[in-house]
Amino acid sequence: MAISSRLDTARVLATVLLPTLAKGVIVRRPGVMALAEKTRSDSAAIDTLRHLRDRYGPEPVRLRITGRSVAVLVDPADVGRLLAESPAPFSLATREKKSALEHFQPHGVLISEGEERRRLRELNEGALRPENVPVEAVVRDEADLLIRHVMSTGELTWDGFAQTWWRIVRRIVLGDGARGDDQLVDDLKALRQNANWAFLHPKRRGLRDRFQHRLDEHLRRREDGSLAAQPGDLSGQVPHWLFAFDSAGIVTMRALAIGARGTRGVLESARLWPTTPVILRESTEPTRWHGTWLPKNTEFIVFSPFFHRDPERLPYADRYAPEIWDRPLDPAIVPFSGGPGVCPGRDLVLATGGAMLDALGEHLSFRVVDAPLPRTLNHFSLRLQATRTGTRVS
Repeated sequence: MAISSRLDTARVLATVLLPTLAKGVIVRRPGVMALAEKTRSDSAAIDTLRHLRDRYGPEPVRLRITGRSVAVLVDPADVGRLLAESPAPFSLATREKKSALEHFQPHGVLISEGEERRRLRELNEGALRPENVPVEAVVRDEADLLIRHVMSTGELTWDGFAQTWWRIVRRIVLGDGARGDDQLVDDLKALRQNANWAFLHPKRRGLRDRFQHRLDEHLRRREDGSLAAQPGDLSGQVPHWLFAFDSAGIVTMRALAIGARGTRGVLESARLWPTTPVILRESTEPTRWHGTWLPKNTEFIVFSPFFHRDPERLPYADRYAPEIWDRPLDPAIVPFSGGPGVCPGRDLVLATGGAMLDALGEHLSFRVVDAPLPRTLNHFSLRLQATRTGTRVS
């Protein structure tokens, strides 16, 4: 088993883990994202992972961190195994993840274990189906207003897009009665900002109670045509659905910046700029890797941008390549994670994001980011110049 030098451990911390934490793992920080884009931080991180692979070979590389067993994966086959063998012996409910998500979703499936996880996973998979809600009708209804606004101003900004996106999300998740409830999303954002600090920030129980009360009022309506109408106790799961839809909005905005359309366009955007750049698993028992045993409670780190944008393995690494989704993929290209822990809302997110791309693309053409595509793309600063297509808005 390869053990990194102290210098290489410091390099991983400085170029991979700390920048990822600084950008915000639960909600992005605009100022840090702008700095990351300027300094090309993801390129530096990818170079670091390539250095580890070249120096230590394909086996997991253990970092020299006192008091913890931490291993960084550098081989796609190992990523496939780690995800396929989750949640046992590789648990999704790592200590770091629990300390962050407990700020706003202490009962979510992502940090549940055992029989409780099985029950919640089944509930989520049943509820988060595209056919449960009129996705395209909701998207087109809300996109109509955004299209008119962009036609009048000549550009699409993140702020304008995000306002429309959250109206769509609230209608899909909670129903038309929640369309204008900006306070719900604002409270959730505040809780998620605290969650960025995980155990370093005290829990704001009053704010969380206010958010949960507001959310439960919407859920009690069980409005037809929304996810809230699905059977089961959804109260503890919806905060994570809203959290995930935030990432989906970022992915969709970035897709517009590269001229993407449909669900394959959403997938490509998520490959090029994964919104979960670090995937964590923690072993519940000793596990063997390349002939060497790693102890129980080893934390495994998968840095997705390295596997998604590695030019040594992927000829399409830095370009828009929707055609790759028509065939079997490299096992480490996992924009929605993989294995039993794959995002249960994957199909719903793809349907919503794809519908948004198509609705806007029917009426607007955007000036796109030039190739080769940057490895860091700050969605907050995107200002997409737009021109009308030949289709009129009804």
